Amino acid sequence: MFYPLKVVLMPVLLGYSLGLNDLTISAMELTVHVGDSALLGCVSQSTGEKHVTKVDWLFSSGEHVKDEYVLYYYSNISVPLGRFQNRVRLVGDILHHDGSLLLQNVEETDQGNFTCEIRFQMESLVFKKVIVLHVLPEEPKELMVHVGDSTQMGCVFHSTEEKHMSRVDWMFSSGEPAKEEIVLRYQPKLRTSMGRPQNWGRFLNRVNLVGDTSRNDGSMMLHGVKESDGGNYTCSIYLGNLTFRKTTMLQVILKESRTLVTPGVLRPEILGGNQLVIIVGIVCATILLLPVLILIVKRAFGNKSSVTSTTLVKSLENTEKPRAEKHIYSSITTHEVNDEEESGGKSEATYMTMHPVWPSLRSAAASPLDNRSSGGMAKTEQAF
Repeated sequence: MFYPLKVVLMPVLLGYSLGLNDLTISAMELTVHVGDSALLGCVSQSTGEKHVTKVDWLFSSGEHVKDEYVLYYYSNISVPLGRFQNRVRLVGDILHHDGSLLLQNVEETDQGNFTCEIRFQMESLVFKKVIVLHVLPEEPKELMVHVGDSTQMGCVFHSTEEKHMSRVDWMFSSGEPAKEEIVLRYQPKLRTSMGRPQNWGRFLNRVNLVGDTSRNDGSMMLHGVKESDGGNYTCSIYLGNLTFRKTTMLQVILKESRTLVTPGVLRPEILGGNQLVIIVGIVCATILLLPVLILIVKRAFGNKSSVTSTTLVKSLENTEKPRAEKHIYSSITTHEVNDEEESGGKSEATYMTMHPVWPSLRSAAASPLDNRSSGGMAKTEQAF
């Protein structure tokens, strides 16, 4: 079962042991995204009718790293190897010294140096070409766009060779079991009278090719997106017998309505049944307790006003009191001196005492004075 493989590998090892001369051209660089396909060109410009006996493709992720086989061709047999087994194939025309390789579903670990070696029959010279592959993160496979907006869908076939596309097609499928619709078709040799790519149906006048076709870029722009435009868009780029396909999913978002909606309309959609019952109960209880609250507030303001009035009256009384309570003096009238005393030359000194009396004590102070007056008169009468 493995015997043919050993037979094929023997010339490979023999070639390295002989130390054949190498002809290496300058390295080329190619940048792709994860998930894309890349055409790694390897074409010898050797003149004459030389027969290609062997083609090897090797990969190295960096310096001081052992090379790993990607694919080899010998005796009309092409064998991919290792982790590249289901992702690479020889697409060049061996009869024309073309050993180009197609790498599909590029992975992040594919970043590194790809080396192509072509050997010819009865010739020690080995044609060698190095391609440095740079891998970028994967582009989004889903696009989201609002109704009425425009969106661009990318579709690029990456290649180191100057092979120009012969045709590019864009097809649409809504995802339902229905036939695909043609969105856009471009063929460089079959342009329309306006010199533009052709588009049909409901996409008429809404799509245009925006990619650089000379670089195998078939990207398109979709204008005035409609709700019915949501679905899968598949791009197909043809380069001779090679076909590159890429599918993009478009999701259309409806623009938010700007119509003013009352809270009463939104409430049943936002609130659940239990929450609505609780809110209605709170509103009803508030309505029932509102008169009681109003009465309590009125009483509180009434008491406050009465206390304020009483305090004002008292302050006015206290203000008037000092003004009214002036010093009032009572006097004891002097008794007339009898003519007899005057004639006798006798005189008696009479003293008058004045006492300050407050109005509130006026009645109480009147009786002692009267008593003193009556007592003094009585003594006087006794003296006489």
